[in-house]
Amino acid sequence: MILGLEYHRSPARYFAGRAATSTRAGGRAAGVIAANFSPLRLVNRREPRLPGPQWTRVRPLLSGICGSELGLLTGRNSPYLSAVISMPFTPGHEVVGETLDDLPSLPRGSRVVVDPVLGCLPRAVAPCEHCAGSVRPGEAGGARDASAAPDASAARDAGAHSRCNHVTAGAVAPGIQTGYCADTGGGWSRMLVAHESQLHRVPSTLDTTRAVLVEPLACAIHTVRRIAVPDGAAVIVVGAGTVGLLTILALRECTKVGPIYAIAKHAHQRERARELGATEIFTTDRAARALRRATGGFLARPDFGDEYLLGGAEIAFECTGGSGLSTALRLVRAGGTVVLSGMPNAGTDLTPVWFRELQLVGAYASGGRDFPDALALAQDAPLSGYVDAVYPLSRWREAIGHANAAGRLGTVKVAFDPTKE
Repeated sequence: MILGLEYHRSPARYFAGRAATSTRAGGRAAGVIAANFSPLRLVNRREPRLPGPQWTRVRPLLSGICGSELGLLTGRNSPYLSAVISMPFTPGHEVVGETLDDLPSLPRGSRVVVDPVLGCLPRAVAPCEHCAGSVRPGEAGGARDASAAPDASAARDAGAHSRCNHVTAGAVAPGIQTGYCADTGGGWSRMLVAHESQLHRVPSTLDTTRAVLVEPLACAIHTVRRIAVPDGAAVIVVGAGTVGLLTILALRECTKVGPIYAIAKHAHQRERARELGATEIFTTDRAARALRRATGGFLARPDFGDEYLLGGAEIAFECTGGSGLSTALRLVRAGGTVVLSGMPNAGTDLTPVWFRELQLVGAYASGGRDFPDALALAQDAPLSGYVDAVYPLSRWREAIGHANAAGRLGTVKVAFDPTKE
């Protein structure tokens, strides 16, 4: 038996958590209240079985708390994904851990980060159209080497296992990712299982607190590669939590973008955004006017609702997973592009998409080939101090509350250390 957090399907508790976070309780208090109502429990559960010969047990060393998991626990997420996950599952998909079994490409005791997507290869099914090009010749399902990173255009055009059509089939139970699958376990426990193709060896020069940022950084790299960012383009990044900050970093490192304008709510986020390469940082209530001064355009003021620009940035990256989509749609010029990186959890007026003929592009997880670049970038990027709140599993309610109020508390990433008592 292993200690871990386990999520059960419970519509009553889902809506109770949603009601709790809509109260007037402050962010951290609301998070703790929601955690008390959520269908999440600390239990001793059976050790997950190895589904096949190319699988290994992994002992998590650190596992991050992601906004998508907070949305699940606080009742903000859409029920859309309920059809492609299996219960009960252990959350946690941002994982750095240690392998416990020998694999052809990874000896026991290797420190690894996990690409959580459960595509055709881990499921041992014939590759779907999206997974067919996700593995380079010679990889044969083995762990990937960070030295073989492709250029941006190759990564964008290659197969994308994040779009897998077979996430409910094959060797393991339905689940879009490790951390949403009943059979694999997740990072919020003392053990999970992972397929060899999901694992990327962590260089000895990369410490564990940076390594736990590799998965969200790979997602950020995938996000900026979802579209062709023109050289010198003016871009706005809406939100400066973990997703937004890493998107700014990825834009600077992976494209020839021009000015990057960021919307940040808190002072420490503004400082970090500037350090990563943001040109100017705005608050939400001043963003339209500030961007008009920077890029030109006409400020339109409707009878009801927020003001918007006729003009603005060429591209917007929505990184909040909340009301930021509405903001992004109002700040891009006609014919521009909005890339949706944060998981949506709020209704949005889509009139700007129609009236300004905007392109709305989704960016989910990583393309698999973004991990080598993320591992390399994590070593040298100014990411010190991003993981400054680490909790044992026994303090999970406090951890969820802290993560829910991370911005206000000056934190970027909250993580679990399952090895701690």
